Amino acid sequence: MAAIQIKDVPDEVRDILAAEAKRSGKSLQAYLIGVLEREARFARNREIVAQTPLPGANLGMDEIVAAVREARGDSGPETESGVT
Repeated sequence: MAAIQIKDVPDEVRDILAAEAKRSGKSLQAYLIGVLEREARFARNREIVAQTPLPGANLGMDEIVAAVREARGDSGPETESGVT
């Protein structure tokens, strides 16, 4: 496993992280490893989302509006207030 050293951490940040670690019943090191692991998972998720086309990603605004109206049961371009 790799070792990571972070320099110049402001005292206030260190104190907050230490308090959160204590609240979680963990050492500061264990708490920070959890934070780093969570961030790594989020980064991986962002990569997956960026590479995966979403359903309907190529729809135009008119098609989206029509689909929303259909889902709501709207019959025309008027809104509930009667304004188009």
